[in-house]
Amino acid sequence: MSAGFAAPAVAALDWGTTRLRAWLIDSNGNVLAERRGDDGLITAREKGFSNVLEGHLTAMGAPDALPVIICGMAGSRQGWIEAPYVTVPAPIGAILRGAARIEGERRDIRIVPGLAQRLADAPDVMRGEETQLAGAGLPARGRHLVCMPGTHSKWVAVEDGAVAGFGTWPTGELFSVLSAHSILKHSLGEHPAPVAVDSPFFRQWCEQALGEGGDVTSRLFAIRAAGLLQDLKSEDAAACLSGLLIGGEIASARRRHGAGATSVVLVASGALAGLYQAAIGLAGLGLRTVDADEAVRAGLIEAARENGMIARTGAAP
Repeated sequence: MSAGFAAPAVAALDWGTTRLRAWLIDSNGNVLAERRGDDGLITAREKGFSNVLEGHLTAMGAPDALPVIICGMAGSRQGWIEAPYVTVPAPIGAILRGAARIEGERRDIRIVPGLAQRLADAPDVMRGEETQLAGAGLPARGRHLVCMPGTHSKWVAVEDGAVAGFGTWPTGELFSVLSAHSILKHSLGEHPAPVAVDSPFFRQWCEQALGEGGDVTSRLFAIRAAGLLQDLKSEDAAACLSGLLIGGEIASARRRHGAGATSVVLVASGALAGLYQAAIGLAGLGLRTVDADEAVRAGLIEAARENGMIARTGAAP
């Protein structure tokens, strides 16, 4: 509890593929209770989304009629219901107001829609990151470049409060696939070591990727060769691969979405935030970091306001 004995006004959930985070929020946007669990989309499809939701709400002491706002993969085609994509460009507020309502439930339950970029030469989608974007505290005016790293990193161009365009770089997935299913598995070992942000190998290989404009494929086999010829250790090989992929992502994203950008808003947390902070610094870009957990929660609160679940005055709806 962080707001005394205030009554909850809404429940907010970030419902991903494997994990779920839930908060009870009062009318002023304060967090009253929190739960986390491993019952993401995969588990909820077996147990039933409504059953999983009600279990968490009961454990937090939520009233029976408390409304619920949800973001993430619960709104995917394989989820509870498919919350239709909003086509960009689109104002962030309008995106949130497009939350899809789940019919047949005793509560008012809504799921924030994802975003679709329907360009013939650059089709793309996102689901969940749009809510982080809404909670990132972006100024209402100007052009901003936002990086949201992860398994599928998103880079988003926001202009005057609207999503102008975005791209996906599957950097985390590439690291996993290359380290487990390519020749590099012999260099990184069965369980790749965590990459330290101060690793000179991470920085060196990141700088190489940045300097070559993101051309990483020509460098990948060099990690294997360095193990054979220069006795590169497995933990250093992991740092090389991480630096190469993250540097390549930044160089590519900057070229595609960062025209004229001198700074980046990084929405991240944990070890990944440190690696991207270092890499963005090596790219010579200014940086403001927003904690990803705080951003998604703030975005859900904003979505609750946009859908009339919490009044903007702070009074109970």
